[in-house]
Amino acid sequence: MLMNHIIFELGLAVALIAVMGLLSAKFRLSIIPFYIIIGMLVGPHAPHLGIMDFRFIGSTATIVFLGQLGVIFLLFYLGLEFSLGQLMKAGKAIVTGGTIYIAINLAVGLLFGFFAGFPFKELILVAGITTISSSAITAKILVDLKRTANSETEMILGITMFEDIFLAVYISILSGLILGGGSSGAAIALSGSIALGYMLLLLLAGRKFVPFLNRALNIKSNEVFQLVIFSILFLVAGFSETIHVAESIGALLVGLILAETEHVKRIEHMILPYRDFFGAMFFFSFGLTIDPMSLGGTVGLSVAAVLVTVLGVVTSGMIAGRSSGLSPKASLNIGLTLLARGEFSIIVANLGKAGGLLAVIQPFAALYVLILAVLGPILAKESKAIFNGVSKLLPGKE
Repeated sequence: MLMNHIIFELGLAVALIAVMGLLSAKFRLSIIPFYIIIGMLVGPHAPHLGIMDFRFIGSTATIVFLGQLGVIFLLFYLGLEFSLGQLMKAGKAIVTGGTIYIAINLAVGLLFGFFAGFPFKELILVAGITTISSSAITAKILVDLKRTANSETEMILGITMFEDIFLAVYISILSGLILGGGSSGAAIALSGSIALGYMLLLLLAGRKFVPFLNRALNIKSNEVFQLVIFSILFLVAGFSETIHVAESIGALLVGLILAETEHVKRIEHMILPYRDFFGAMFFFSFGLTIDPMSLGGTVGLSVAAVLVTVLGVVTSGMIAGRSSGLSPKASLNIGLTLLARGEFSIIVANLGKAGGLLAVIQPFAALYVLILAVLGPILAKESKAIFNGVSKLLPGKE
């Protein structure tokens, strides 16, 4: 009976997601905000009308797990759409751009926390919440807007991976600071080095293994081919998480490697329905984590954080893009594509809850993330109009 109830709840969730998808198509708006908002409107605080239980109490854990798969498939597909060779050649530009992006946005976050009057630990926490972009939303934007072949995409992917290295170091520092036990310089350096070394090793080894993969994946059976691809994807993504590299980044790396093989088109065709279904479940499950009743007292603080984040992200994206020779329009796209905040910000906020920091952190982070998760895709979609509107203020020409 319990299993049947969970299946019915999953069916109800998928139906709600489908309705939101139809609405977004009707109004020609970004689909991501619709998925997040419907998730936010249901959940533990929603009504229970007989068999129609919109609280999703029994199925929440299952929905969250399906959402995790969504992040993996979104980043894996993004990697398949891109060229590993092109990314490797742009290594120096990516390091420069990533450093610029992190430095500016971290400084903006620290200044915001300082002027907002947060104590030291909360200030450091808030800076992390406002610095790291959502890799899942970024991937969804690039795919939905068909920008995977754009000149700025390699920089966007590079910054996404660079953020993960920063996150490994940052979480290491924050855990020691907030949860106690300290965090030595050696431990911090080791954490960052492991993350960077793992990513580089996987990419370099993957390129060497391309000829072997071409032969090994020459499998006639679609069923067996799919099982082999999924086993590679989940094993690498899962192992990445064990050494504090986000599983989504592990999935991205697998996609980048398999994109070099002669089987890439077959893999893309196979993965599309999984990307769309599980990706929708991720954004819905993300909305489920947000209780609208807890957001009222943090509106001013969250809106202020959103404004300074937009300024910091757009500025850092412009500088990062221009430093690598991209056009002003492409550079603006970097900032607008990376603007959304999401899963990583919530993880950082939960760390503050575990450490007993100010209770305002949780609703602040939830409303801040919600606004940018909705605003980010909209601004990215309208980037051409935004560029045309402010072109006179930008250096150089398109």
